[in-house]
Amino acid sequence: MDLTLGAAAYCLLALGFFCGIWIYYDRRDHARFEAERRKVTFHCIRCGLLYVAKTGAGTADCPHCGHSNTRLKF
Repeated sequence: MDLTLGAAAYCLLALGFFCGIWIYYDRRDHARFEAERRKVTFHCIRCGLLYVAKTGAGTADCPHCGHSNTRLKF
């Protein structure tokens, strides 16, 4: 194998490796951001605590006092 061809193959292999790592971390960070963005905020009317729950929850129990609250709407 010629030295130039070997160096080009090595550079392409390294480029592919770094592109693969870039795509992996980009997808992972995007999934984490979406999971955090889709949380719903609640305000307890009994103790005044602000807390979050997962998406789709219309009501959630307060982690401090256990009172069931509806979601906070802005």
